[in-house]
Amino acid sequence: MQHVTEPLPYGTWTSPLEAAQVAQGEALLEWTGFVGEEVWWTEARPQEGGRSVLTRRTADGPAPALPPGWDVRSRVIEYGGRPWLALSGRAEDGVVFTHWDDQRVYRWRPGADPVPLSPAGAWAAELRYADFAVRGAEVWCLRETVADAAGTSVVRHLVALPLDGRAADDPAAVRVLTGGHDFLSGPRIEPGGRRVAWLGWNHPAMPWDGTDLMVAGIEPDGTLAAPVRVAGGDGESVTQADWAADGSGALYAVTDPDGWWNVHRIGPDGGRRNLCARPEEFGEALWRIGLRWCLPLPDGRLAVVHGTSGRKLGLLAPDGRLEDLESPYTEWFFPATDGRRIAAVAAGPRQGRTVVLVDPDGGGTEVLRAPSAAHPEYATTPYRRTFTGPDGEPVHAHVYPPYHPEHTGPEGELPPYLVFAHGGPTSRSHLVLNQEISYFTSRGFGVVDVQYGGSTGFGRAYRERLRESWGVVDVRDCATVARALAAEGLADPERLAIRGGSAGGWTATASLAAEPGLYRAAGIYYPVLDAEQWRTRGTHDFESRYLESLIGAWPQQRARYAERSPVEGAGRIRAPFVLLQGLRDTVCPPAQAERLLALLADSAVPHSYLTFETEGHGFRLADTVVRSLEAELALYASVFRPSP
Repeated sequence: MQHVTEPLPYGTWTSPLEAAQVAQGEALLEWTGFVGEEVWWTEARPQEGGRSVLTRRTADGPAPALPPGWDVRSRVIEYGGRPWLALSGRAEDGVVFTHWDDQRVYRWRPGADPVPLSPAGAWAAELRYADFAVRGAEVWCLRETVADAAGTSVVRHLVALPLDGRAADDPAAVRVLTGGHDFLSGPRIEPGGRRVAWLGWNHPAMPWDGTDLMVAGIEPDGTLAAPVRVAGGDGESVTQADWAADGSGALYAVTDPDGWWNVHRIGPDGGRRNLCARPEEFGEALWRIGLRWCLPLPDGRLAVVHGTSGRKLGLLAPDGRLEDLESPYTEWFFPATDGRRIAAVAAGPRQGRTVVLVDPDGGGTEVLRAPSAAHPEYATTPYRRTFTGPDGEPVHAHVYPPYHPEHTGPEGELPPYLVFAHGGPTSRSHLVLNQEISYFTSRGFGVVDVQYGGSTGFGRAYRERLRESWGVVDVRDCATVARALAAEGLADPERLAIRGGSAGGWTATASLAAEPGLYRAAGIYYPVLDAEQWRTRGTHDFESRYLESLIGAWPQQRARYAERSPVEGAGRIRAPFVLLQGLRDTVCPPAQAERLLALLADSAVPHSYLTFETEGHGFRLADTVVRSLEAELALYASVFRPSP
C-alpha cells in the first residue's frame, strides 16, 4: 500500500524526535586505539555531565575500561589532544591517560586503581599533557604549562615521565626533552628508538598556515641531539608525521607544498616524494594535538583517510597506487591500527558516528559501537551542492531538505530554511546523520550547511579565501547560498534564518548586521563578537593571534578589527535572535556577548540570552543541549508562522 502523507504547513510538523533525545543520543565517540586484541575509544556522555569515558569492546559489547569516575580528556590548547595510549601490545601492561579534573597523567593496569605519573600543578601554574609515546621505562608526551589564570602565558615542551610513578611526588624526575616552538605536537618515536619527530610552529601562524617538521637523534642516555627541520616552514603546513612501520627508516609527512595536504615520503637520505599527488586532502586542520589521517602498516602500505568535502578510507601502496575500501561511510575520524586491523569512528548520511573495526585485506567492516540515534527514520536525505558566488568563486554546501514520513508541505508553500555556519572558521562540516539537524528538518525546516570560503577540505587556495577577509567572505558566501535556494524556489525568501557557534556565531551575528533584510532570525551560540577584545585580552593562547591571518596585522589594522566586529554592527541588527553562552568559556568569554546585549538594551530588537554556569566552549551537558534547542525552535516557530 502506498503511504499517504498529510500536507501541513512547513515548520509546524509534529516530530517524535525531542530535544532530550538529541541530547542523550549525542555521545561523542573519539580517540580509538588497540589494547591487546581489543579496540578502545573515548565516549563523552552528556547525561553524565559530559564525562569522557574510556570504553572497551568486550565479547559482551561496549563497557567502561576504567573504574567509575575517571574522565579521560586533555585540555592542551583548550581544544584538547589525544588523551590516552596503550603501553604495549599486551593488555596486561595497561594504559596511560590524562584525567580531566586535575590534568595529571595516570597509569592503569587491570585489577588495580590508576596511579599518577605526573606531578600536581606547581604554584601559580597548571600542567596539561597529551599525545603520548612509550620509550622503555618512560612515557614521552607534550606538556603544556599555563602560568596565569587568563591562559595567555603558556610554554610547551616534550617531556619524559617515568613509568614507575616517582615523578608524581618529585617534579625533578620529569625530563624535559625539547621545546623551541610556541606550539608542539607530541613525539613520534622511530621504530627501533633511534630518532624522534614532532611538529612545531610559532605565533602568529596557525598550524594550517605553516609548521616545522623536526627530527632529532635519541642519544644512549635518552637525551636528544640537535633537532633538524626536514619539512615545512612558512607557507607549508605539515599536519601529521609518522615513521614507516616497515623498518625502512622513512618518515611520512602529510603536508601541502603544492596546495593540498598530500602524503610525502621523506627517505633516510632526506629525499622527498609525493606518494599520491592529487587535488584531495589526506589530512585536516590540526585543531587538536595528536590527530592522524595516515597510518603506516608493516607491509609498507599506508591506511589513509582522503577526499575533498567527504572522506574515504583507502590503502596507499609505496608506488602511489591508491585503493579505496568498500564502505557505506562517507566520513572517517580518529583512525588507529595495530598493524593488522584498523579501528575508526565512521559516519555517513544515513549513519551516525559508529566505532568500526576494518580488516584492510578483504575481511569487511565490523560495527563495535553502533550509534544511538533516536528515530532515524525521520532523518532527511542530504546532498552536496556547489553554488557560484558573485565573483565566480565556488561555494560548497550541504543541503538538508525538510522531511517527515507522514507530512509534506501544502501545494504552493515553500519551506523556511536555516543557514548553518560552522565554527573554526578554518574547519568544515560533515555530511553525516546529525540529530540536531534532524530535530529541525523533521519539523518542516530546511537546513543548508555552508562550507564558506576559508573552510578546509578543498585545498589551501579555498582556505586562503578567508585570509584577512573574515566577516566578509563568510558572510557573503552564506548569503549567496541563501539567496540561491530562494531564487530556485527551494526556500521561502521571507523565512530565512542563520545560526552558528563560536566562529559560526561571529558569521551569524555579522550576517544580521550586513544583511538586515535577508535573515529574519538567528541562533547564536558562544560567539566571537569583538575582534579587538578577543585579540588583546579575550581568548586563550592557541588562538590569541589567529585574527592576524583572518583580519590583518595588529595593531596596524586596528580600524579593520573594529569595522569587522559584529558588536560594531549592533545598530544595524533588526532580526530577533537567541544568544546562548557558557559562563566558563575561555575561548569566547561571555564579556563579548554581554557587550552586544548592552548595545541592544534600548533597541526594539527582540532577543533572549541564555547562560549556562558550568559550560565552557561547546556545550556538553544534556540539559544545556535541551534548553538551547528548545529556545532556538521557539524563536523560529514564533517568527516563521506559516505563509498565508
